[in-house]
Amino acid sequence: MAINLKQVKRVFVAGHRGMVGSAIVRQLEKRDDVELVLRSRAQLDLTNQQAVREFFEKESIDQVYLAAAKVGGIHANNTYPADFIYENLMIECNIINTAHLCGVQKLMFLGSSCIYPKLAEQPMSEQALLTGTLEPTNEPYALAKIAGIKLCESYNRQHGRDYRSVMPTNLYGPHDNFHPENSHVIPALLRRFHEAKLRGDTEVIAWGSGTPKREFLHVDDMAAASIHVMELDKAIYDENTEPILSHINVGTGVDCTIRELTETVAKVIGFEGKVTWDTTKPDGAPRKLMNVQRLADLGWGYSYSLEDGLTNAYEWFLGNKETFRG
Repeated sequence: MAINLKQVKRVFVAGHRGMVGSAIVRQLEKRDDVELVLRSRAQLDLTNQQAVREFFEKESIDQVYLAAAKVGGIHANNTYPADFIYENLMIECNIINTAHLCGVQKLMFLGSSCIYPKLAEQPMSEQALLTGTLEPTNEPYALAKIAGIKLCESYNRQHGRDYRSVMPTNLYGPHDNFHPENSHVIPALLRRFHEAKLRGDTEVIAWGSGTPKREFLHVDDMAAASIHVMELDKAIYDENTEPILSHINVGTGVDCTIRELTETVAKVIGFEGKVTWDTTKPDGAPRKLMNVQRLADLGWGYSYSLEDGLTNAYEWFLGNKETFRG
């Protein structure tokens, strides 16, 4: 009888029902060397230290993907800053510390590009962290994410753990939030143009001038990058095992104007009307682009073009209109 020498790892994906967590699960569940351990928010409150400790002690976890977080747009961050900093800090502290106490050697923390200063040089490199003032509207959330990076870095330094952090650019794709007011730009545009097409509208009003440039990454690419970085032998260490970087940017390294994005969304959906730009609305920062050279040097590159990714996201939207968030 053949003996299977491949070791099966018990992998806990925290936040497996969110956009990024569910994408990681979709990729890991295809593998025969992974046994997924998943808990919904109702089953496990990640802000409860005792509950998290009991869960880890019972389940014998080998690896952790920490994708759980309280997230929201500008309005939510402005309205509930205490909730954002408290809940995210509690989730990170509970999982990272408990993973260490229970002997978990490998953990992946997922952050956000909002960790970088508001006026960081473009494209934003990993070294820009803590070199300037954060964007005020989401500062509490950003500080919690920075704390998560430093938690991982500190457990590596003091306890010899291998806890890694990845910072994604703007993400979109299946399981996104399509709320008409509280969603991010891509799901908002997909829903707006879809509903305009259904109504037979001849015009869609878009905010701003359309000139700001943004970078977008399909969530399946983000999941692939996270797994790639997790499985590298020495993702963030040199030959002397000294940390080079506490975190790694994940993105395409390619941006487009909001006007180009909007035109591509209209093409994907088949909206043939006119797009009118309301220049009385704010544009935001002129450009936000990630420097992803470090990740490229580690052997990873994205697979979804913007149009292909938008097509995939729209197909998911059409197939899940009864249950999508928002």
